[in-house]
Amino acid sequence: MARKNPDNGPSLDAEQLFALAPQLRELLKGVHQIELEQFSMEIGDLELFIPTSGTGHAAPHPAASPAPARVKPTSLIRESYFPPNAAFPGKIREVRLGATRAEGGSRSKSLTIGGATTPAYFDFGHPPRHPPVISLDVFDMPVGLPKVLKENVAEVMNDPAEWARMNVNKFGADVVTIHLMSTDPLFRDATPAAAVKTVEEILQAVDVPVIIGGCGDPKKDAEVFTAVAQMAEGERLLINSVTLDMAESKTLERVATAARDHGHVLLAFTGLDLNNAKELNRRLYEYIPPEQIVMDLTTVALGYGLEYSFTIHERARYAALMGDSELAHPTISAATNAWAAREAWMKMAPEYGTRELRGPIWETINALTLLLAGVDLFLMMHPAAVLTLREIIPRLGKTGAPHADQIADWVGVRI
Repeated sequence: MARKNPDNGPSLDAEQLFALAPQLRELLKGVHQIELEQFSMEIGDLELFIPTSGTGHAAPHPAASPAPARVKPTSLIRESYFPPNAAFPGKIREVRLGATRAEGGSRSKSLTIGGATTPAYFDFGHPPRHPPVISLDVFDMPVGLPKVLKENVAEVMNDPAEWARMNVNKFGADVVTIHLMSTDPLFRDATPAAAVKTVEEILQAVDVPVIIGGCGDPKKDAEVFTAVAQMAEGERLLINSVTLDMAESKTLERVATAARDHGHVLLAFTGLDLNNAKELNRRLYEYIPPEQIVMDLTTVALGYGLEYSFTIHERARYAALMGDSELAHPTISAATNAWAAREAWMKMAPEYGTRELRGPIWETINALTLLLAGVDLFLMMHPAAVLTLREIIPRLGKTGAPHADQIADWVGVRI
């Protein structure tokens, strides 16, 4: 008699189940596991079968075959190398700084920055069209500097023209930046006429391109930049800088028009925001040709966001090379911002090293990091940092056949 399942009606009896066995075996061929639902059985119905060899003992496992003997390699594995595709649709604009007499100025030579067609040091077959250039800072009034910086320029800090001359003749600056800090209304509030006189003295003291730095006050900078641009007509100065704040205070047009009419270059400064950089450039295009614009996307000190500065610069460069014309401008980096980090100049535990060494290293790392992001012009201060960067730049662009004997012995090379 069939058993009754309390939940699902009648169950199969034993004879019916055995009758279905051949069909079940056919259906379950190749199946290693099945799952039964709503199934129950008495433990007494369970039988366990253990296969034996016929002697009452479990069948022995076959003996494992011996592992093949290891063969010692006699040569290195050959790896293929395919140079990366260096073709990009975009190109960074070229911008000329400074003007010779033949070009309408008084510099001994002009410098061209930009022109990149690939990411920085992306392919040794496509080195930078124009190597990066280095500018050293000068201030038009005594400012508080860390001792390790001040000791190099202490004798000339009260004479901006002599300071500029030292930067070129002793420290090898390609460009000189004069920061007109005395014009700040919160400091000396020096007049535009006083600023013009200082710039004139700088232009007479050195024959390299010159960058004009303002005080950061939009209205005062507009007055100073306009006066300096008119005085130095044709010198192709780099005016540092114009901002979106100037657009809001209605002074951007004044500065941009003065730069255009008197043949100078503008530095468009924005703070780590590519959308703002594009917006500022779009506004400048209304007044000045794109070939007279350089970008400052902001450099943050090591330990305070340097990696974010690197990312912003790298994103801008890739976007430009992929065809974004609003970002296709050369860039500068104020590597001197490294000195804003306390670790660069403050006294610390002995394991951090001396300030005399730590500070220059901080500035050097800032510069080298953004060198790899494609920066075209560096604002710097410490001679040791300048010397290091100047030595590394040509090394990164070197090409040539490697020496196999040197490559093979890299493990045992002594440094």
